[in-house]
Amino acid sequence: MKAHDAMYIGGAWRGAKGEGAIEVRNPADGSVLGAVSAGGAEDVDAAVKAARAALPGWAATPPAERAARLGALRDVLEARAGEIADLVTAELGSPVTLSRKVHASLPVLVCGSYATLAAEFAFEETVGNSRVLREPVGVVGAITPWNYPLHQIVAKAAPALAAGCTVVLKPAEDTPLVAQLFAEAVHEAGVPAGVFNLVTGLGPVAGQALAEHEDVDLVSFTGSTAVGQRIGALAGGGVKRVALELGGKSANVILPGADLTKAVKIGVANVMSNSGQTCSAWTRMLVDAGRYEEAVRLAAEAAAKYVPGDPRDGSTRLGPVVNAKQRERVAGYIEQGEKEGARVVAGGAEPPEVPEGHEAGHYVRATVLADVTPGMVVAREEIFGPVLSILKYEDAEDALRIANDSEYGLAGAVWSEDEEEAVAFARRMESGQVDINGGRFNPLAPFGGYKRSGVGRELGAHGLEEYLQTKSLQF
Repeated sequence: MKAHDAMYIGGAWRGAKGEGAIEVRNPADGSVLGAVSAGGAEDVDAAVKAARAALPGWAATPPAERAARLGALRDVLEARAGEIADLVTAELGSPVTLSRKVHASLPVLVCGSYATLAAEFAFEETVGNSRVLREPVGVVGAITPWNYPLHQIVAKAAPALAAGCTVVLKPAEDTPLVAQLFAEAVHEAGVPAGVFNLVTGLGPVAGQALAEHEDVDLVSFTGSTAVGQRIGALAGGGVKRVALELGGKSANVILPGADLTKAVKIGVANVMSNSGQTCSAWTRMLVDAGRYEEAVRLAAEAAAKYVPGDPRDGSTRLGPVVNAKQRERVAGYIEQGEKEGARVVAGGAEPPEVPEGHEAGHYVRATVLADVTPGMVVAREEIFGPVLSILKYEDAEDALRIANDSEYGLAGAVWSEDEEEAVAFARRMESGQVDINGGRFNPLAPFGGYKRSGVGRELGAHGLEEYLQTKSLQF
């Protein structure tokens, strides 16, 4: 698709009122993919007004009809899955195999799940002598990140539309093209004008204008904890609701007796997927002292298979990180880890060899750090790159203490030969989601964090409830 030098507002593409443009570059080779408008406060205001005007009609639309529009949107996204995969590979640098398997297919699955939920959800119930109504919260300001650009849009827009809300989206400036494709899909699916609106722009300008706009009823944001705190403060001034999905430093706890080879292999794959740019990645691997060196060896061998390459090549497992700033950030963390005493057993901070023509790309080596202790920066801060830290524990209680010794609590994993032991351990982890022995991702299960990893939940019925408010009628 060709980039739109316009905003999608009120069901049509309009020229931006803000001045300037945002250049979109391919992180694999530095080539220019296009440019989008840098929207400002006037553009945000126009989009919010369009959403506000469309709200009464969409909120009054029967849930079955809202479900039908979401079903149509799902079908459009599925039909354009190949185009979506290629676009995410170009914008984000995700290996094309991952783009097809996750970036293009997961939004189809999630959108379909909300088409079903919109038709089946109990928007009214009787409690004693009261009728309890679940009504749309209103106009939603959605601010999404670049690491899973379409999935994060759908994870907000689909439940908001299912609930009867209208939406103004401000996507990440690094990956705005797939957001424009989504707006095209919304239009093609027959969603009424003004129900979904798109404003491209910079976070400190368009994002801030959206978060503090007096006619926005809820702000849903995914990104760093620092920005989430800022969003929360801006939204708090208007006493509006927020849903914040923020950072993570998830622990992957391998208990004594677990299948070490399997646990390490899957753990490394989890961290390296999407070039480590996943908030829920298990970036802290905890291993008992008796098997620690074996785990380090297995992790180093597994990481060596993640060779940076051209993301358009179907054999590539590790693409670039999203931009030069991110590459420098990740390399800086690796260097910091070495200074603090961590042992680099795979990868490292130095730039890797890259395919010809990709010298301008933002590549980072798949890195494994051993001898990491809980107090090190690399064990405490979110790196957001292909870097795994391996920590040693003495017994299960020590492992639990280390796992919970974090300001974050987004996700995690537990491995044990005894499933009941793993479940008991997971119950004590301060984390919003825990995988047991490599449990599969469930798009209907609630996703969100404890502590500074966020407020609220996404996906499934719990994600729908974020966009509803409750009213009771007494008889």
